[in-house]
Amino acid sequence: MRAAPEALRAAPEAAAAVRPGGQGAGAEPVAGTAAAPGGGATRADPGPVTRDRYVDWLRALSLIVVVLWHWCFTILQWSPGGPQPTSPLGFTSGLWVFTWLLQVLPLFFYVGGHVHLLSWERACARGVGIGAFVWKRLRALAIPGLSLALTWAVLGAIVGRAFDLSWMGQVVILIISPLWFLAVYLVLIALLPISLYLHRKYDVLVLIWLGGAALAVDVLRFRYGIDWVSWLNMVLVWGLAHQAGFFYERIVRLPRRFDVAILTTGLFALLGLVFSGLYPGSMVGVPGELSNMAPPTFVIVALLVFQMGVVEVFRPVMEHRLQRPLWHRVNETINRFALPLFLFHTTGMAIARGLGWWVFGEDLNDHVPPDLQWWLTRPLAIVAPLLCTLPVIALFGRRWRRRPISR
Repeated sequence: MRAAPEALRAAPEAAAAVRPGGQGAGAEPVAGTAAAPGGGATRADPGPVTRDRYVDWLRALSLIVVVLWHWCFTILQWSPGGPQPTSPLGFTSGLWVFTWLLQVLPLFFYVGGHVHLLSWERACARGVGIGAFVWKRLRALAIPGLSLALTWAVLGAIVGRAFDLSWMGQVVILIISPLWFLAVYLVLIALLPISLYLHRKYDVLVLIWLGGAALAVDVLRFRYGIDWVSWLNMVLVWGLAHQAGFFYERIVRLPRRFDVAILTTGLFALLGLVFSGLYPGSMVGVPGELSNMAPPTFVIVALLVFQMGVVEVFRPVMEHRLQRPLWHRVNETINRFALPLFLFHTTGMAIARGLGWWVFGEDLNDHVPPDLQWWLTRPLAIVAPLLCTLPVIALFGRRWRRRPISR
């Protein structure tokens, strides 16, 4: 087994749940109760519990990477029907390999599964029923997400009718489209009673069954041309990633050599699937090409395994860094604001684009194909959307400004 400071890895925990245990790298004491593995409640434990700062970091970082990707690498072309987004990946060969690290939604669902399992164990120890547990989490995500979507739908209808803008509907769709993954996440939360039961009864077999079903869907889709069945993978693939999070603690406890084994297994699977010619190399959608994301293909399962290995390989370094005061403060801050930043980042981006076109009279179309100047200005592309998003968070994100997100 691994030596300290990795000893804490035997008792990890996320922002939404705590676990009894001692102190170690990346952990901090929090008051709480104990729960038996698998969801069985035990007596309350008055002793200290620990929170895994690394899990906090991974969850917040995965949301922020999505935000930065949208801000930096969205190219808009305007047609009579409105703005049409495209990606620089469609114009620059070889860059798709970076999406193997930057497409972090598999990691987000994986960490989310870990958080939900530990949260349920803790709630169970307090005597909370599974129905109340699921309902509380559904409300916590559904209310802000639905409020944002409804606000933009009403605003878009009013502006479109007032100024006779036929393309306003397309603008609204682009702004709220990143919320699709929250919808999937809500479905997985609603399915928690089933997934927790399957985990307790069948353990790792559930992952095998989900992976096999996802692969079968691809066979039906690509071999037999049954396209509609592909949407089943929205639940099968992301459900597998979420279910894999239930095994987080076991993976953490594995000897160090297994981290590299998991990483290389995922990497070889990615290489085999992509270079077979059956799947595109990009893990994000590229206009005009088959997408591995909408709906997800079996390649995302391989990407999940690869990213699980990356997480474990870098764990010792990050646990050490997250003990430092500066890193700890940064970690707390991004965890506090990651969700509202994600919810409002496309709103801020739309405001920044509109102001830019109004003040500077810019052409509505981004430069295509992206040239050297476009690439050099990518860091600056963050500034305007960020400055326009922060006031929106200040106005509508008071919950997060006053206190950390409910844990």
